[in-house]
Amino acid sequence: MDLFARSWTALRAAVAGLRDEDFARPSGCAGWLVRDLVCHLVIDAQDVLITLVTPADAEPTHDAVTYWQVSDTPPTGDDPLDALIVRLAAAYEQPGLLEFHLDDVGSAAGRAAGLADRGRWVRTQDMVLTAGGYLSAYVLEWTLHHLDLIACLPDAPGPPAECLARVREMLETIAGTTFPASWSDTDALLIATGRRAPAGTERAELGASAGRIPLFLG
Repeated sequence: MDLFARSWTALRAAVAGLRDEDFARPSGCAGWLVRDLVCHLVIDAQDVLITLVTPADAEPTHDAVTYWQVSDTPPTGDDPLDALIVRLAAAYEQPGLLEFHLDDVGSAAGRAAGLADRGRWVRTQDMVLTAGGYLSAYVLEWTLHHLDLIACLPDAPGPPAECLARVREMLETIAGTTFPASWSDTDALLIATGRRAPAGTERAELGASAGRIPLFLG
């Protein structure tokens, strides 16, 4: 099954399973509560809809991996756009309204992705990708944010195993190294993106590759 659909369906189902009090818990994103992350997902879904109807007349310049920009600076939540997300999320007041908006826009984004010609060229953020490449990039976005969503919700369902495995491959390509085989896919994603620090044994297993992570993606 298409990994975009798998990752997005699983993430939206995890949001639908939240209790009202869960929206006030911390997420795995610096400075954001769960409600802020869910609001960000609404914006992401809008971006998917916009990009899929923004054709390009030039050949692709990026793919699912090169779409991602790597920074040496970890996110703090102080970026103006991040701060805007927090204010937008608070404006919903009731978690049910935010959940409804995500389901409404998110369902449309999922349908649009299913109908998209994967070979068509689309433009976003001064990049040109095939629609398939763009949607594949979002497998990384959805999967990492699924982990962010459940960071303080240990009983919540996690991302699909095949999506975790694919994102691990993508991060290894971005980092230019292979993560230790002893690491689970979830641990590899969390450590590689700086969502948690490697333990002593994990750092030792990285060896010379330790300097290649964490990757702060944007």
